[in-house]
Amino acid sequence: MHPNSPSLKSFLPVDPSSDFPIQNLPFGIFSTRQSPECRVGVAIGEWVLDLSELEKIGLLAPSSQSVFNKPALNDFIALGQSVWRSTRAQISLLLRSDHPRLRDDEVLRANALVPMHEALMHLPIAVAGYTDFYSSKEHATNVGSMFRDPANALLPNWLHLPVGYNGRASSVVVSGTEIRRPMGQVKPPSAEQPQFAACAKLDFELETAFIVGANTALGESVSVNDAEELIFGMVLLNDWSARDIQQWEYVPLGPFNAKTFATSISPWVVTMEALEPFRVPGPKQEPEPLSYLRQNGDHSFDIRLAVELQTAENHQPTTICNTNYRAMYWSMAQQLAHHTISGCNLRVGDLMASGTISGTQPDSFGSLLELSWNGQRPVTLSDGHTKRSFLEDGDVVTMRGACVGAHYRCGFGAVSGRVIPALNHA
Repeated sequence: MHPNSPSLKSFLPVDPSSDFPIQNLPFGIFSTRQSPECRVGVAIGEWVLDLSELEKIGLLAPSSQSVFNKPALNDFIALGQSVWRSTRAQISLLLRSDHPRLRDDEVLRANALVPMHEALMHLPIAVAGYTDFYSSKEHATNVGSMFRDPANALLPNWLHLPVGYNGRASSVVVSGTEIRRPMGQVKPPSAEQPQFAACAKLDFELETAFIVGANTALGESVSVNDAEELIFGMVLLNDWSARDIQQWEYVPLGPFNAKTFATSISPWVVTMEALEPFRVPGPKQEPEPLSYLRQNGDHSFDIRLAVELQTAENHQPTTICNTNYRAMYWSMAQQLAHHTISGCNLRVGDLMASGTISGTQPDSFGSLLELSWNGQRPVTLSDGHTKRSFLEDGDVVTMRGACVGAHYRCGFGAVSGRVIPALNHA
């Protein structure tokens, strides 16, 4: 039976509202206080299945070398798509309600199943490189309208190629990591000279990202029709942004310190195979892209996304954004094909972010910059009086995402981070 079959049931009880039914089986890196070594796990309901324990006794053997007793998924990912699929199928079989091997082995269950609340989650991959795209037409239009000409919000190149920039891999952190408010140069409109100060316009950006699963040679490019075979899976991503630092520094080369201070990702990587039942068409692309970017078929995914904001004073979070990945103008395959068309080589563990995901309605905008329209329309939180134009110290931003079908949901969990005060090095 295929691992995506809606009729599959696990011998472990899984709440229907869980992000992690047997049809999902996302991969991550975890440890526990009792066993502090980092290793590979799979989420199933309220449990983490320790793949290193299954590998140790030969129930999983994707390679002649150990790949699950490792602090990152890279070695497993490097084995390629056929191994990803066969390994996921074997894990699914072991978790099935009608399969006795793990279900009936009390000792193995005790060794291999860790309660989710006891698992300490770590960065799932060793990030080889980080690229951030700008692929939401609605987001690009909002920003262009805000800072340039509403009648010509999109720059001339936007409808012809997936705009992007190469970011900083070293500051990619796992969900739960505190985010230090950055310092930098800012220049208020009324000032004659820039000043060194803490960011006053700290923002989140609701994004997803995909993880590259193969190395390519320098000088070679990846066809748009082959690109999806090189994508291992997806995570949620918050590309924290210092808007005032960015406004001063971005001309002529784009973001630098405004983006490099932190990028948060969710700990669980949802495989592309698990997302397959939720494939949908993307928006119609006009004008038609150049031939190397043209695709046939459905290349987007129905992923519901939400952002919650919780202040230090209010323990009840407010959902301030609801949107959907399916509206993204440029697909992951197009992003990957364009990234390599110059001959740029890929490495296993490259992280490629979607760019801010915004919808057409005001409550579907994926950043505070848009939600508050650069501070002109502050967002009122659920207590009725607290307002936010940009993030304040102590604020916690949590992003969630899930594909919701008729029979089960395939979720990403969450990516969360709390803002802490800047350190002034002046």
